[in-house]
Amino acid sequence: MEDEQKQLVHQIEPFLESEDKSALRELLSKQRNSDIAEVVELVDNEQRRTIFDAMDKPTSAEVLEKVDEATRYELFELLKKEELKSIVSELDPDDAADILSELPEEERAALLESIPPAESAEIKELMSYSEDSAGGIMDTAVISVSEDATVAEAVNKIRSAEIDENFFSVYVVDKNGRFVGDVRLRFLLTRSEGTRIGDLVDPDTIYVTVDMDQEEVRNIFSKNDLIAAPVLENDNKLVGRITADRIIEVAEEEAAEDLYTMAGTDADELDTASVVNAARIRMTWLLPCLIGTGVTALVLMFFYNKFGEGSSIVYTAAILFVPMIAAISGNAGLQTSAIVVSGLATGHLAALSLRQVFAREVRIAVLVALSCGIIGGVACAILLNLKDLESTIKSVRLVFAFGTAMFSAIMVATTLGLFLPFLFRRIHIDPAISSGPLVTTANDSISVAIYMTLTLLLAT
Repeated sequence: MEDEQKQLVHQIEPFLESEDKSALRELLSKQRNSDIAEVVELVDNEQRRTIFDAMDKPTSAEVLEKVDEATRYELFELLKKEELKSIVSELDPDDAADILSELPEEERAALLESIPPAESAEIKELMSYSEDSAGGIMDTAVISVSEDATVAEAVNKIRSAEIDENFFSVYVVDKNGRFVGDVRLRFLLTRSEGTRIGDLVDPDTIYVTVDMDQEEVRNIFSKNDLIAAPVLENDNKLVGRITADRIIEVAEEEAAEDLYTMAGTDADELDTASVVNAARIRMTWLLPCLIGTGVTALVLMFFYNKFGEGSSIVYTAAILFVPMIAAISGNAGLQTSAIVVSGLATGHLAALSLRQVFAREVRIAVLVALSCGIIGGVACAILLNLKDLESTIKSVRLVFAFGTAMFSAIMVATTLGLFLPFLFRRIHIDPAISSGPLVTTANDSISVAIYMTLTLLLAT
């Protein structure tokens, strides 16, 4: 695929340099819109201008929808208002709503005012839902028939409607417009024309509601192997549908979001091409971490005064193993939180029960903590002996303190890694934050405090 992309770029370059729009138009007409979008992401704004001049409006709309958000941000600046208006008019309402939500509020309002009222009303309705909800990702293009209709009437309605390639079933509503169920296409093809639709309907059709979080919708699709699902308002009124291709996009978005959060940045970084804004977003996360490491330094300074001059050699030896304690306990906690966050994200039943997860993870943590405590203690003894510090301290108490602290720090970090995702989820905060640098930095301060406290009590 990468070779094909490079080949396409090489084919396009001569036409971009010569600005031969006729030849470029002919070449682009033979390409997939997704491939053109990838090329648009690679070239500069002047070449993007040439490409959009060569494409027809439907292709331009598809390409604008498929490019990444940073490129789309630049294209908003590049495209003229009338051009953007005509491109948006070519998009399905749900795609148009997604794209317009990225525009500044004033520009978005002006653009909505300039397009036909029927189109703008549909887009505005979609934009009224949270962008991470079922309502925000649904497609309002649905075909519904009354439960009293016949197969022949349903087929005629399908023939007269504009349907896309993702059409799989007809939704059935009662006389009040409330959702009853769906009828698969195979029944419309195999039953007699006079058959009542209400006799063919599947009343157990799985549906989602407009306010359901998109992550929950994704889990429902995955669990039930759905291709499409109707979207209902709270009064069971049918308002749209969600298809599997949209869920694939949601899964990618959610995975990227969690990855950025765990790395200590934000998905908003993709929305901008400005390195200054990207640096600002990263510093928003790094500054609290910097403060957190300062807290760890304060902890060490506090214990320096507690050890006193007579135990300065013990303090000096203990300091050597602070990075090991912080790193191992932090990583152990990160392993636990990653498992829990993943389970919560995928809707795995074991991850939804705190009792089940606790019973499993605590046993794992005890084994890991014991192993690391013993191995760490042996490593501590060997390193102290190499530096001839052991004879100076005249005790194995520091080694014992280190092993005990390693065990304790891992248990505390694992407990935090277990409980914090559930806590954040309950208070409607992304559980992935529990695997981010903010929490791992706090883990460092806690583990170092445990280590130095045990060293003070056991080795002095």
